Amino acid sequence: MLMQNKGQSMVEFALVMVLFLSVVFTIMDFAIMFFVNQTMQHAVREGARLAVTGKTVSGADRLSTMTTKIKEQSMGFYDKNSPVRAPVVSKQKLGVFDNISGTPVTGSPGASQDLITVRLDYSWPLMTPFIRPFFTGGKYSFTVKSTVVNEPF
Repeated sequence: MLMQNKGQSMVEFALVMVLFLSVVFTIMDFAIMFFVNQTMQHAVREGARLAVTGKTVSGADRLSTMTTKIKEQSMGFYDKNSPVRAPVVSKQKLGVFDNISGTPVTGSPGASQDLITVRLDYSWPLMTPFIRPFFTGGKYSFTVKSTVVNEPF
């Protein structure tokens, strides 16, 4: 009688383990999505904080200086999915600045005392096949923004 039940427990273990690991990896995927979102929000906020001062690195304009700051503060996530390294992820745009009227400012992040919004559109590929169908293209796409007023400079 005992010999006939050996395979049953192995099959039950396999079925339960698949379900358990699916839940664990789904939780991990949502945790990573939240972490990437918060990290990119922090990076954009730090870039905007630098842009409002009007300071630049020697030989660069304010937009380039701000972009460099965002890349530094993103813990490598910006470079991981930038259009240069991963052409599939083409939704990442940096440097969309809006003044209070909503007109895009392309040359620089606004003038002294302007209200600017720094926006970054970003996509993060998901690792769990169970939740990929719920996201367009199997990627978590989000936008982070930071609105600041330029200091007098």
